[in-house]
Amino acid sequence: MTAANDTSPAPLKGISSMATRLVLADLVEAFAQRSGDRAEIESVGGVDATKRVQAGEAFDVVILASDAIDKLIAGGHLQAGSRVDLVRSGVAAAVRAGAPVPDMANEDALRQAVLAARTLSYSTGPSGVALQKLFERWGIAEQIASRIVQAPPGVPVGALVARGEVELGFQQLSELLHVQGITLVGPLPPEVQITTIFSAGLPVATPHAARVRDMLNFMTSDEAAEAKRRQGMDPA
Repeated sequence: MTAANDTSPAPLKGISSMATRLVLADLVEAFAQRSGDRAEIESVGGVDATKRVQAGEAFDVVILASDAIDKLIAGGHLQAGSRVDLVRSGVAAAVRAGAPVPDMANEDALRQAVLAARTLSYSTGPSGVALQKLFERWGIAEQIASRIVQAPPGVPVGALVARGEVELGFQQLSELLHVQGITLVGPLPPEVQITTIFSAGLPVATPHAARVRDMLNFMTSDEAAEAKRRQGMDPA
């Protein structure tokens, strides 16, 4: 059959932050197998994704941290009332494979691990902002400022850890799970865990709102829960 005879609709076009890249790949594939409808979701740094949406680039769906989705709705870039919460994601820590694994059993142990690390890194996303606030609350922000290695937007913290450029890295568990060359220390202690809700929103100009809603209905169904947990996230 030639392309001219192919009557299937063009894939839905989406953009997301890097944190949801793997889980969205799983969910998009499962939705395509179930419905025959396809989507292509580009994953980039959350800040860059927001700027591209604000600049008017055409997308059918946008998936970012819930506060970023809310701001895009307030700014008139996404449809009012279109926010759909998809996953909850916590932060974990990692060291280079073979390096000593610090104790992070509780808040005090985590604080000591941060103080002991020669270099530290965290993402440019909401979890990184929350970590900065935690360090300020602990009163150590100035003390460790010179040791912070800022991961460029779109570059996984785990990659810096694996290359030995960073001794202790923090990022969404979903982004650290499959990185080669690191040891996952584990999630942050419950008392200081940083949880981000990632949500979807519909751009005001998408002509495919019904198709997107069908996809999001699948992504929030019980059928999608296993894929979320497999990628280190929980249903929202």
